[in-house]
Amino acid sequence: MRAVIQRVSEASVKVDGNIIGSIDTGLLLFLGITTEDSQDDIEWLSKKISQVRIFPDDDQLMNLSVKDVNGNVLLISQFTLLGNLQKGTRPSFNRAATADIAIPLYEAFIVSLQKQLGKIPATGKFGADMKIQAFNDGPVTLIVDSKDKKY
Repeated sequence: MRAVIQRVSEASVKVDGNIIGSIDTGLLLFLGITTEDSQDDIEWLSKKISQVRIFPDDDQLMNLSVKDVNGNVLLISQFTLLGNLQKGTRPSFNRAATADIAIPLYEAFIVSLQKQLGKIPATGKFGADMKIQAFNDGPVTLIVDSKDKKY
């Protein structure tokens, strides 16, 4: 699993012109699921995301997690995070899981993240054409990969 984490002051997602998920202070999380992902990846990544310290403390140092600031998460499925441009200029998505594999893992990730956060994350709609609006805070953006933990 690969995730792009953005610290936001607010974010929302629209499908067919309707807002289906929105948050105030928190994390906008884009999630790509590979053909090799498992429950271990889900547990590791959801724990890492809930504990990553990227919110400022009273001294303006990044020492607080989304849990510490009682923030929210907006989770967006995004297979294009797994695009490979090694050959040519058109990305290959052969590492991205197909819907029959990805949807159950995505749903399990939502449950795991909810357990870590103590609240239900807002979500987009898997496989839909989504319009994302976000106000990045910082900006602070990180990439985390459960297969390449030093990333």
